[in-house]
Amino acid sequence: MKNATRLLYLLAIVRFVLPFLLVHPSYQLHRDEYLYLAEGHHLAWGFLEVPPMLSFMAYISNALGATEFWVKFWPALFGSLILLMMGKIILRLGGRSFAILLASLPFLFTGYIRMFYFFHPNFLDVFFWTLNAYVLIRFIDTKKNGWLYVLGISIGLGMLSKYSVAFYTASLFTGLLLTKNRSIFFNKHLYFSAAVSLFIMLPNMIWQYQHGFPIFIHMEELKETQLQFIDPKDFLIDQIMMFLPCVFIWISGLLYVFFSPEGKKYRMIGISYFAVIALLTYMNGKSYYAAGVYPVLFAFGAYWLEKLTIGKLLMLRYAMVLLPATLGILIMPLLLPVYAPQTLANWYQSKNLHTMGSFKWEDLEYHPLPQDFGDMIGWKELAEKTAAVYKSLPEAEQKKTMVYCRGYYTAGALNYYAKQVGLPVVYSDDASFLFWMPEQYDFKHLILVGKRMPDKDDIVFQQFEKVSIRDSIDYPLFRETKTKIFLFENGNDSLKPITERGVAALKARFSRK
Repeated sequence: MKNATRLLYLLAIVRFVLPFLLVHPSYQLHRDEYLYLAEGHHLAWGFLEVPPMLSFMAYISNALGATEFWVKFWPALFGSLILLMMGKIILRLGGRSFAILLASLPFLFTGYIRMFYFFHPNFLDVFFWTLNAYVLIRFIDTKKNGWLYVLGISIGLGMLSKYSVAFYTASLFTGLLLTKNRSIFFNKHLYFSAAVSLFIMLPNMIWQYQHGFPIFIHMEELKETQLQFIDPKDFLIDQIMMFLPCVFIWISGLLYVFFSPEGKKYRMIGISYFAVIALLTYMNGKSYYAAGVYPVLFAFGAYWLEKLTIGKLLMLRYAMVLLPATLGILIMPLLLPVYAPQTLANWYQSKNLHTMGSFKWEDLEYHPLPQDFGDMIGWKELAEKTAAVYKSLPEAEQKKTMVYCRGYYTAGALNYYAKQVGLPVVYSDDASFLFWMPEQYDFKHLILVGKRMPDKDDIVFQQFEKVSIRDSIDYPLFRETKTKIFLFENGNDSLKPITERGVAALKARFSRK
């Protein structure tokens, strides 16, 4: 048992370190990471895109210098914590080193290695889904009411991390209701723990109310721009493809809870799995939305496979480790950007991989790199070019110049590099950046960073004497290639009141005042 425990902690450390060693140094932060880091400079109990938990972590990362390590520290840490939870389940069941090793493979050789590299809310989502299941398993095993209060805290903190925690929570309770574990609903401590959850969630609920429940606006926009294009059939296929080298492990976990006499007391985990898949299929969810339902299944599957492969079947264990590891190594360039961008694009083309589904971006076109990788390059170069345009103005004129971006991603990236390249604060009215727009304005010139000239009915941009394109970025592998840097000069006297009214009107959409 001691050897299995040591192995578990060793593998958790390997899992933490591995992405830092594999990703090529030419890549920068992901476009969305710049937004979440910006939210760390504007702490609040909610944002238009996500609940507040990620911003608290961003605040700490910013305080530590917001280097790549301190940005990526959080997903790496929580990925390893999930592996530790899986290991604890296995050890409590009586599993040993082989089961621990088997359960670690999905975190080293499947899509999990990418998920726990990005500073996105998804890593928190998977963590709290797993924690909720882990706590219920511990309650079922021990019948100690203290675990119900841990569950309440977990659900509350999970809802402060990503609202989709509610999906799995509802699915878990569905599983409890449909099994012998339904007696939990007669336990008064369950309802006391629910009160704890609500208390933790309350600040964010108040924030949502004060801002007109932007979560529903965000969900509607997501449905219109992304989810409506997702084929439910592709979602179901991706549940296999997402963890392809290790798919046999989580399938074994399902078989364990449904057909093993020992595992039947955990059958609610299997029922909750199908409830989640059915719900997300109906809602046209993205493939990774279901990622949080698998860690516990991997734990159960690894334990059961270890138990089954004894005696004459012992040799099968070598295949169960070597085949996923070998396949995982071969597909690693699909999971993480292990080569420089152009080298990686050439590799994909040489292997005829560039027409696979992961190369179709949100514009529904195929590109040389997966979209996530195309979102990790070009930002510093764009910041440097924008700074060059800004510095080309006389110093007196720089003080009267506002830098504005069409997209939150551009504003986030430019603010991230602002001190390094010599830019002032960069503004945008996209996403949560809208909340940070000033109430009053005093500028004469405007640098616009965006892909196209503003429409003629965009009245703010009609208040300038002249406009010119000063520079652009031409980097085909970069998702934001062809972004232009416009300089609007000599704004008239109407610029100030028109801008202030326009920003106030946009903000009013998210205010009950």
